[in-house]
Parts: sequence; structure tokens; C-alpha cells
Amino acid sequence: MAENIEVVKMAEQKRPTALVLTGYGINCDFETQAALNAAGFSAERVHVNDVLAKKSSLSDYSLLAFPGGFSYGDDLGAGKGMANKLIFSKLNSHSFREELQKFVDAKKLVLGICNGFQIMVKLGIAPALGGKYFEQQSTLFANDSGRFEDRWVGLKVNKKSPCVFTRGTETLELPVRHGEGKFIPASAEVLKALEAENLVALRYADKDFNITNSYPENPNGSVNAIAGVCDETGRVFGLMPHPEGHVSFYQHPHWTRAKIELERNGRPVPEKGAGMKIFENAFSYCAGKL
Repeated sequence: MAENIEVVKMAEQKRPTALVLTGYGINCDFETQAALNAAGFSAERVHVNDVLAKKSSLSDYSLLAFPGGFSYGDDLGAGKGMANKLIFSKLNSHSFREELQKFVDAKKLVLGICNGFQIMVKLGIAPALGGKYFEQQSTLFANDSGRFEDRWVGLKVNKKSPCVFTRGTETLELPVRHGEGKFIPASAEVLKALEAENLVALRYADKDFNITNSYPENPNGSVNAIAGVCDETGRVFGLMPHPEGHVSFYQHPHWTRAKIELERNGRPVPEKGAGMKIFENAFSYCAGKL
């Protein structure tokens, strides 16, 4: 029995590690942790205060996840309060900014989902054009509809994007749930660079997966239907839709219909949902397989 326990411990130690940030209104941390673990990671939920107090070091992890939620209740604008806390906090002799820059420079992965994407944008680590991290180059603003949007959307993947997380995928169906998801670049020059360098990894699409700016397929009015962007390395990625909300086939609202159609046509019913690919790609990269 003792030998079996040791084998399990050794296997756990070999798994890539992921830090899932939590605290102050973040509320999708458990789902994000579960998705990462299902993909093969050894993921831990860590409170932001423990990160800032150096009780948990970024250098110990292969991936940092900023999950969805409503950090600080979006009182200063979605993600702004948490971004300010992180950017102005000191970690003993170093700042969180310095630690995060080292993390990115070490070719590790950063994933931001919904509120996490908002935090990343306001931290300035995505899209970080020209390698200029911690310089805000875009924002996520109130939805054009003027209301909170909670719906499923189609997404078209940019196959030319360097994004590690979206490799090998063409389309996705994921849920959105946000009040401030409208992606707006800081200038026409920023938008031009994003498009030229293929840093737009995901765009909103209609039921046939044609890119669209029409509501409700584009639920927030994002410029150029932008739903997710990465940095130039492809290792730092933020998106408004929730991939952790579709890691199982049975999370999709139309799973019963899809199951009947698949069985009728003699096709297998998948266990995984479309969002799982995002986390599996991250695992493959961290495990040296991508």
C-alpha cells in the first residue's frame, strides 16, 4: 500500500502545475480548477492575498489562470479593482508586476476568462503589442445592449493566430455571462496591428460560424467581433466566453437533441465539450507535447 501511495505522489509531482487565482468576488475558480485538472494539470486555487504575501510563488507553476467572476463587484469597472491591487502590490523586495513579467519571460502560460480577461487587459498583459507588457492597449466596456448578457455564442477560431490555447480548433460554442464585454482597442493603430499580427484568436460567429457583428451573436458589440486575443508569443490569452462552462458534452443546452441526432446517425456521443480543447492545449504545451 505504501508503495502505491508513493507512485501516486510521484505521478502528481510530474503533472504540470496551475495556479488558479481566487478572492474578492472571483467566482469561477472551482470550475476553472476542475477543467485544468481534467486536462491533466495539478491545479490549485490560491487566494490573491497569499500570492501577494509570497505564501505561494508564481515560479512554482506552469500556468496562471485569472478566472471569471466579479472581482470587487466591478465597482471601478470590470477587472479594474483587481488589476490595480495586483499592479501596485509589493511582494517583499519585488512587485507582483516583476514576478508576472518573469513568469511570462519564462515562456509559461497565462489564461484569463471573462473577468480574468478584463483584469489582463487592464493590467496591460494582453495583447501587449510590441512586447510592451503592463501598458494598457485596449479595454472591455459595457455591452451595447445595456444589460447583462447570459447566452451561448458561436466562435470562429483564427487559424493563423499564434495562440497556444486555440491550436487545432476551428469553431467553438461557449457560454458568455458578462455586463462589460465589448472589446475596444485603444486606437485605430492598435486594431490594425492586432489584425496584421493575427493576435485576434477568437471572433463571435453566427449559427453557421460566419463571423458577425450582429446582435445577439456578437453579444456585446465588440469591435470586429473580437472575443479573445493573445500576445505575440501566443502564450498569454484572454477571452470573454467561458471554456470551463463547456468541458462536458452535457453542459450544452441542446445536448439532448444532439445526442439523439448522433445516435440516429450511428455516431458516438462525446463526453467532452468544445471548451475542453482550450485546457488540453495548455496541458500539451506545458507537458512539452505542443
